[in-house]
Amino acid sequence: MPLSDQHIDTEVLVIGGGATGAGILRDLTLRGFHCILVERGDLNAGASGANHGLLHSGARYASSDPQGAMACAREGKILKKMAPHLIEETGGLFAAVSGDDEHFVAEFPGHCRHCGIVCREVDAPEAREMEPALSHGLMAAYAVEDATIDPFGLVLDHVADALNQGGRLLLNTPVVEIRVEQRRIREVVVRHRYNGRQWCIRPRMVVNASGAWAGEVASMAGVPIHVLYSKGSLVITNSRVSGRVINRLRPPSNGDIVVPGGTVSVVGTTSLRIDSLDRIRPELSEAELIISQAREMLPCLETARYIRAYAGVRPLAGGGTDKDDRHVSRGFTLLDHDRDGIDNFMTIIGGKLTTFRLMAERTVDLVCRKTGRGGPCMTQTLPLPSSSEGRWTRPGQAPRQWLAAGLQEDPMLCECEMVSHRTVSALLDHIRKEGGETGLAAIGSRSRVGKGTCQGAFCGFRVLGMLYDNGDFTSRQGVRDLSRFLNSRWKGIRPVLWGPTLAQEELQEALHCGLFGLELPLDPEGNVR
Repeated sequence: MPLSDQHIDTEVLVIGGGATGAGILRDLTLRGFHCILVERGDLNAGASGANHGLLHSGARYASSDPQGAMACAREGKILKKMAPHLIEETGGLFAAVSGDDEHFVAEFPGHCRHCGIVCREVDAPEAREMEPALSHGLMAAYAVEDATIDPFGLVLDHVADALNQGGRLLLNTPVVEIRVEQRRIREVVVRHRYNGRQWCIRPRMVVNASGAWAGEVASMAGVPIHVLYSKGSLVITNSRVSGRVINRLRPPSNGDIVVPGGTVSVVGTTSLRIDSLDRIRPELSEAELIISQAREMLPCLETARYIRAYAGVRPLAGGGTDKDDRHVSRGFTLLDHDRDGIDNFMTIIGGKLTTFRLMAERTVDLVCRKTGRGGPCMTQTLPLPSSSEGRWTRPGQAPRQWLAAGLQEDPMLCECEMVSHRTVSALLDHIRKEGGETGLAAIGSRSRVGKGTCQGAFCGFRVLGMLYDNGDFTSRQGVRDLSRFLNSRWKGIRPVLWGPTLAQEELQEALHCGLFGLELPLDPEGNVR
């Protein structure tokens, strides 16, 4: 049974803890609003934690969506100035290989010029000198200003700054009821998933930024929103195969991009219409399709080691029956639900990671118009502070911090990504401050733990031991948490289970099944049935 309701009054309630929700929270606090963000799981649990981390130059959309391309170009420049600590200015190449559409290739630079996007033709020898892994079948290449961004650090830094400005965060707290009276949302009931604690929030305005779950949230208020679910899967190599972002110079398709991220590369993506959010996982067929297409640009991907695959859902607003979701607009839609009979409710949906700041700005502008207060947007000119909460999500950050601080005596819990005992301890302090649940999944979403070659085989039980030492777990609680963590990694390992990855997984199976008995069914208390 839920605990007694605690009533909270606030000006703005934001639902959804992805990049858009975090951006809205920060923008609101900077304009002087009292606001609360509620998230059904943990931060970055949806599409914001399952993308390839590309900061678009806009060139990808120059031919199909000029307005979207120009927005990406503008926002990319703003983010490079406002959050440089989260961005690697890799640059990018659009590469066409033998058999690609020559007409599309010829028109590409003109489309970029029309959108004001920097695009420089590069001959094949120079392109292969820039990126030696490129195919010898290369027939055209153009350099663009693509970059990469850390989506986990982005959200954590936005939330940290918003909390410092007076915002509030409730994690693992889904909305369970929305009460509407006389054209207004009067109360939103949220309940903690684990302890049953319940809050009755009485907001002046409600912003639905819940991504793929936007339709479900809106339906609680009696508002219909048609959302298309487009699943995109990606695979991760064990090493970095290119210094730049490499795009296939053809209309958007499967396996047409390789994005460097720290010491690895992310290869993607697919676009598959799904009907439910219950099963979001990559499939073997998708991994094979991605690799078979991407190797035409970078032949080394044929024999590369892949450590995992992952999948996210793009929430696309609109209707239609076309099963190829690449033809559905990737722009964003801001819905003011006064047209649906509720004056203080709005939904922001769609868009891309690159345009999250603009989405937040437009949303908060609408909040200001409807409430009659608030100043101008400041996120275009006010730099995003680098927070301690977000720094451990960046690849390569842990070794630098560890060596620079002379922490060689600090026990290393994750050797693949060099995450130490002291780092995990600091992360746990942040999680408790945010009101989150301490556990392996929460630590993994805020750091590189579990993201290296071993995929949690060794760091999993080391961090688990620390959690037991801290008193976060007792009895068999930790074994259940470890099982959930490894199962979440297994979803991504299964589609790339060949070669060295198969041998690594056999070691992990022997270790965890032999030591912890994780192959045996457990009851709710964590005991073997």
